[in-house]
Amino acid sequence: KYVLSLDIGTSNMRCFIYDKQTKIKGRSQCRIKILYPEPQAVEMDPDELWEQILGVMKEAIQSASITPDKIASIGISTQRGTFMLWDKETGKPFHNFLVWQDTRGDALSKSWNDSYTMKFLRPASKGLHLLTQRKKFLAAAVLKFRTQHVSIRLLWLFNQYPDLKGLAREGKVRFGTLDTWVVWKLSGGKVYTSEYSCASSTGIYDPYILDWSGFFCSVLNIPKEIFPPVIDTYDDYGVCEKDLFGFKIPIRAVVGDQQAAMFGQCCFEPGDVKLTLGTGAFLDLNVGNKPHTSVAGFYPIVGWKIGDKVVHLAEGSSNTAGDAVDWMKGMNFIKEPCDSDDIANLVDTSEGVYFVPAFNGIQAPINDYLACGGMMGITQNTKAPHIVRAVLESLAFRNKQVFDSMVAETSLKIKRFVCDGGVCANKLIMQLTADLVGQIINRQEHSEMSALGAAYLAGLAVGYWKNMEELKSLPKQVKSFTPNEENAKKYSPIMKNWCRAAKRSLNWYSDT
Repeated sequence: KYVLSLDIGTSNMRCFIYDKQTKIKGRSQCRIKILYPEPQAVEMDPDELWEQILGVMKEAIQSASITPDKIASIGISTQRGTFMLWDKETGKPFHNFLVWQDTRGDALSKSWNDSYTMKFLRPASKGLHLLTQRKKFLAAAVLKFRTQHVSIRLLWLFNQYPDLKGLAREGKVRFGTLDTWVVWKLSGGKVYTSEYSCASSTGIYDPYILDWSGFFCSVLNIPKEIFPPVIDTYDDYGVCEKDLFGFKIPIRAVVGDQQAAMFGQCCFEPGDVKLTLGTGAFLDLNVGNKPHTSVAGFYPIVGWKIGDKVVHLAEGSSNTAGDAVDWMKGMNFIKEPCDSDDIANLVDTSEGVYFVPAFNGIQAPINDYLACGGMMGITQNTKAPHIVRAVLESLAFRNKQVFDSMVAETSLKIKRFVCDGGVCANKLIMQLTADLVGQIINRQEHSEMSALGAAYLAGLAVGYWKNMEELKSLPKQVKSFTPNEENAKKYSPIMKNWCRAAKRSLNWYSDT
């Protein structure tokens, strides 16, 4: 028997088949087609995505040279904050998936944050230290709605298509983040549900009461009826329709990609930190069995829920990471991402060039979605290696910025710092991040932690692995990056100048 893991990221979709030692028996991968139909729009065609899902799953099974009945369980990891509405009766989508990077709700977010409604509610947020943690969470949400949350993009969608809201109130519309839709499709429409880690990443879910927030729905006038029931991270998600693979393969785990990576890295204890460097950068801190309410913009999310045990995370993100490396390739500064290290090391410094990785604004702790990507300090002496080095350094600077703010706010002692994702193969970024944060960073040889985490959960659900202790004992090959104090001192003034450059990019897309 084996475990199949389907990992639907932002740029790539992967499918792996693991044995009990987590060796990969079969694999498949494809590039996800992203659509940019208008400025600020980021979409995916659901029909094309479905064909890709079936394609990678069938190809992985075939490459493993096994029959589908040899798969004990399926685990699914998905990008979060990507959603769609579809017709409850026909199953037909009303629109394309709105990807988490879509910022068309930005103007709406600004108008809401400046509205009389918010000005009326905002006084309740004063004196945060006097409030309970849950009221702090609600008050912090009232301080500012954020474009990356599903709530604002869903409101924008209802404004674009007014008839949808009427249909939603009549119970004719189904809402689904990517996890909900994938399970619904694989099960032939028999299972309609979401999962705690995915639901808590939408900005419409209250992690303190573990339910869709009536408060947010009331404030934004979003029909609460459209949201699916939520079940445990590993649970009975039905089976794949027999017509799809020739066997009813059990689906036993669903989890958001960042939480899946956290689980795959065995970050089970409070104080464990996981940094994922993929299309974007996501820093997650295990804060234990209670949510952490942030005033700096670190969103409280559920890591996973298994039975009565809930693990909560604080998360800070940067929408631009691997995207910046892809941009360099598109500009012919590098031929392939793996070349960036060697090209950057052709020079000792960036010669005063600073890159601001803000293709989709700058997230916590700055939280400016009107910021622009930028490059400053270019002179006639600037060469391609200087630009490449500036881009790579900027990603490490953002890691440092997010980490310092999160640690200061939570006051938790850091126990472990691990990293995964395609960009973590870059030695310059990894070493500089370790230098700046002053922590030993461990990187596993297996970089696809989201897929592994989903596999772990699916395997635990059916007894493939006995418990979390067994997962910790599985063989792992680790590369460690030890901080260099001298390099940290050298980069201290460089990062200060980078912070100055970042400030110049703020509020760029504002009308004022």
